[in-house]
This record gives sequence, structure tokens and C-alpha cells, in this order.
Amino acid sequence: MNVDRGIGSPRSSFITVLLVLAMVAGPAALTLHRVRVPAVVDVAYPNPSPYGYTVSLLLFIVPIVVILWWLVPQDGIRISKRSFLITLALTVPLGVALDFFFAHRFLTFLNPGATLGVRAPALGGGVPVEEYVFYLTGYMMVLLLYIWLDEYWLSAYGVPSTDPTRTNFERLLRFHPKSVALAAVLIAGALICRSVYDHHHGVSGFPGYFVFQVVGVLAPASALFPSAAPVVNWRALSLEMFVILLTSLLWEATLAMPYGWWGYQPGQMMGIFITAWSYLPIEAVCVWVAVSFQTVMVYEVVKRWKASGKKARHAFLGLPSRML
Repeated sequence: MNVDRGIGSPRSSFITVLLVLAMVAGPAALTLHRVRVPAVVDVAYPNPSPYGYTVSLLLFIVPIVVILWWLVPQDGIRISKRSFLITLALTVPLGVALDFFFAHRFLTFLNPGATLGVRAPALGGGVPVEEYVFYLTGYMMVLLLYIWLDEYWLSAYGVPSTDPTRTNFERLLRFHPKSVALAAVLIAGALICRSVYDHHHGVSGFPGYFVFQVVGVLAPASALFPSAAPVVNWRALSLEMFVILLTSLLWEATLAMPYGWWGYQPGQMMGIFITAWSYLPIEAVCVWVAVSFQTVMVYEVVKRWKASGKKARHAFLGLPSRML
């Protein structure tokens, strides 16, 4: 049997994660589609959620503290600090770039009373400082939760650091044409959705936010996925993804959107909005699935590199030692 296609193989495990997502997302999408009128917050009430966005960051901060200073030591988990920090250094800048370069195009912040009122640098006039904290803690939450699940709660399904699967490789950067093809299909689909939306509503726009997500995730995947797939703990990833997704939906659908902590520029969305959740764009549902996949993929490749003991150029490019 081809190990790449058998039961428990990286390919079958990846497909299983997609099927689990689909079996939950499908019925949920059909149910939400039946709602024609969104719930409405009484906007006549002055400042209905003072410092709401600021305090809500505890949804990420508290789990980070609990995992890092209680669950990890209690369960005897040894985290590679270098792998952890390198992963954050490679992933957090995408969230920073989103805020700095594109927040004025993709997002709105209509309720300054929900924040500290401190503006952080960004093109187009700045953003609430909470935005940068949001992405920093979000990536940390995703990574720490995955590590804890992989190393303890679902450790039976992980690949140990000393396993030859991690250390035996020629090079880590390997072209994955399926990721490029998938990116092209997703972007084409988004353009079609936007075209249909524009035709029915007599407006024009471009699905910039979704394109940003696709490029931000599948560009790294086109070089990293073949090396990450054999060592990802897919069960840990699926559980981490669900926890983050549920937290995100609680945050956005019941708090952020109705109370104006942040919102989305309709002209930069693909045109699929969830009426029951204050017209939340589908991109907001996709973003943390994308972040989870991207973060875990980068972490596992970095972890393979550190476990091999090879120099970076040797590990990633496969250059022989005499060329270093």
C-alpha cells in the first residue's frame, strides 16, 4: 500500500480534517441562510459596550497564560523556545501587515468607546492599538493550543521530535503545485461571487480581503506543505481549529459586529454575508481556519529543521555542507 494514501497517512488525515469541517459548516450554513432579518442592537444607548474590545482580548490572553504557566509545566511538556519564537516571528507579521497596510481598505472601527482610544500606526489614519494585540495574542493562542494538544492531550497521534520522519529529509522547501492550483481556484471563485453580488446590487468591488487570506496561506503552503504534512498532528490541528473558530464566532457574531468594535468594508469582500450574524462576511469565518493551518504548517517545518541539527541553508535548500 502507498503510505501516502493509506489509512492514517498525511493525505487521508488532511482530507479527514476537511470532511469534519464540512460536516459542521454545511448544516450551519444552510441553517443560517434561512435568517432574513439580523438581530439589532439599540444604538440609541450611549456607549453600549465601554472598553468592550479591550476587555475581550482576555479571550486570547487568559488561555495563553493558563497554557503557558499552568498546563505546560503541570503536564511536563517541553516546548522548544526557538521553534516557538521563530514560528511567531514568521507568522505574526502577516497580521501586522493586514492592519498596517490594509485595515483602512478592509476594516471599519465605528465604536471608539469600546477601546482605550489609543491609535496605533497604520496607513490611512491608524487603527486601535487593540488590533495589534489581537493578532499577536491570536497567533500565540493558536500555536500554544496546538502544542499542548500535540504534546499532551493528543500526543498518541503526534510524531516525536526524535522520530526519523522528522530528521531524515533532503530539503524542507519543496514545490507543491496543488497549493498553487487551489489558490487559483479559490481566487477565481471569489471573483465570480463578487461579480454575481455586484450584478444583483448594482455596485462594484473586489474581494481583496479573501485574496489576501489565500495568498497569505497558500503561498507558504506551495513551498512548505510537503514537508509539514507527514509530521502534523492532524487530530490536534482539527481540535485546535474548532476551539479557535468557535471563539472567533462568539467574538465576532455576538459582540464585535453588533456593537461596532470592528466591521468590514463591503466593497472588499467577496459578497457572501451571514445575515443572522449582523451581515458578517464569510471571510471572517475563514480567517482563523487559515491562520490555524498556516501557523501549524510553519511550526512543524521549523521544528523539523531544529530537530535535524542542520544549518538553515542545508535544511531548507538542501545545499551540501561544502557550499555553506
